[in-house]
Amino acid sequence: MASAHVMTAVECDFVGVEKVRRANKERFKQEEGFSLTFLPFVTRAVVDAIREFPYINASVGDNELIVHHELHIGIAVDLNFEGLVVPVVHQADGKRLRAIAREIHDLADRARTKKLAVDDISNGTFTITNPGPYGTLITAPVINQPQVAILSTDGVKKKPVAIELPDGSDAIVVHPVGTLALSFDHRAFDGAYASAFVARVKEIIETRDWAAEL
Repeated sequence: MASAHVMTAVECDFVGVEKVRRANKERFKQEEGFSLTFLPFVTRAVVDAIREFPYINASVGDNELIVHHELHIGIAVDLNFEGLVVPVVHQADGKRLRAIAREIHDLADRARTKKLAVDDISNGTFTITNPGPYGTLITAPVINQPQVAILSTDGVKKKPVAIELPDGSDAIVVHPVGTLALSFDHRAFDGAYASAFVARVKEIIETRDWAAEL
């Protein structure tokens, strides 16, 4: 049976992430050999949010929902407009930001040079797709069955944002803002659960001390 596709989305303020990226840009590239993008931050936030919302990390069986105890995150990689492949960050729940960034970069590089092994694309339990580099506003991705959810990370752009100042007054500032859109299988859980999960991913991205993980 096909998934009962539903989508929910939130805007996310990446100003805290961007400050850390800029402050560590040169050092990180010198140490790791590649640039630090937004994707590892989102992936790391998903790891922690799934601990609180375990039904996200599940698959549909024969008249049952199979909740996985291990988290293997697939990262969709475009192959020069000739299709997608989804290599997997295995045991993602045991990895911090820098380790996740390394693995995403390595998997994407090997995907594009056709050097992935079968194990590299096996056993994914949740998927992230990243059309953001194309400047997308909001994307409703197709669920990678038998998984029950997939997150799209859309373009991060500078936008005016209302913030509350310490004295209680409001101000308009310009921050990098992007959309997080979750397609999910309504047979697995309802909209409230999905929305709460995406809201938690947003909260982690916006409030975590990311510098501590670099």
